Amino acid sequence: MSDKVYEPILPPTFHDADADPRANLLDVEQEMYQDVLQYFSKPSYSLPGVEEKGELTEAEKFWLSRECLLRYLRAVKWKTTKAAIQRLEATLKWRREYGINDVVSASHVEPEAVTGKQVLFGYDVSGRPGLYLFPSRQNTDGPERQIQYTVWMLERTIDLMGSGVETLALLINYGDKAKNPSLSVARTVLNILQDHYPERLGVALILNVPFLLNAFYKLINPFIDPISREKMKFNPRVIEDNLFTRDMIMSEWWGGDRDFEYVHDKYWPALIELCEFRRKVWLEKWRELGGTVGLKEWEYKSGGTSAGIVQEFRAAHVEKVPVQADVLPSVYPLAV
Repeated sequence: MSDKVYEPILPPTFHDADADPRANLLDVEQEMYQDVLQYFSKPSYSLPGVEEKGELTEAEKFWLSRECLLRYLRAVKWKTTKAAIQRLEATLKWRREYGINDVVSASHVEPEAVTGKQVLFGYDVSGRPGLYLFPSRQNTDGPERQIQYTVWMLERTIDLMGSGVETLALLINYGDKAKNPSLSVARTVLNILQDHYPERLGVALILNVPFLLNAFYKLINPFIDPISREKMKFNPRVIEDNLFTRDMIMSEWWGGDRDFEYVHDKYWPALIELCEFRRKVWLEKWRELGGTVGLKEWEYKSGGTSAGIVQEFRAAHVEKVPVQADVLPSVYPLAV
């Protein structure tokens, strides 16, 4: 058994593909994509239904990557460009109203995080970040901030997706006398996931589902889209089923080699720092590439980083983090 681990594992530093795996589109799909891209790229574009400041912010242009536009086109099953545009605009409005870039901040949701009821740790064999949910560690009653915390963690999961990775691996353990979420909270989270994070769930691995909770899943099953239902696996053997390698998954309950223990004062600042660093590097590269709608995540995630940013981060990080196998400051520049 390895030593205790208290911090997130660094994202894989390479991808085994030489080019963007989703670059090839059918002619009709390419035409639809171009129509959506041109719509949002117009200098005069203004988000409809917004009384003030309808123009896209830099953060919104950054969000509207090529991969993002394609995810929404796939989500509407390539029916019409209008359908994709409407869904994209609905999400842009929701992100503003929900406060993704301001209200839903680390400091705001931190009270939800102190028990480690959600943890980002490790990556599956496809490089997807593992988001662990521990319902038994529920520590609050108010649904509003609970949902905001889930959204904040989803955003951080996306921060840990490397080039060519667009989905997450969800790992839920209902052991240790887990508390059942209310049906209304579950439906709200499902609606947010399906409406504003389409094509983001890679696989959902669920352990220790008790009888009552199984009945609960049957209740919410009609609200889960068919594709998502197919991605749900109950009581899997994640190592034997080749879903995770041992060095990328927790030992307790999941059978991996990582003896992870959640200590909030160690885990929380490390997660924030890692995600902020990656966003900073990506945003700088995105600006260098032109800073426009439709740039490829593949390019700004795979590209090199500014030496100044790397040196600045390394110098700050060396003093604060003890040497550990995969949190060495020297590998941070590679993990972008």
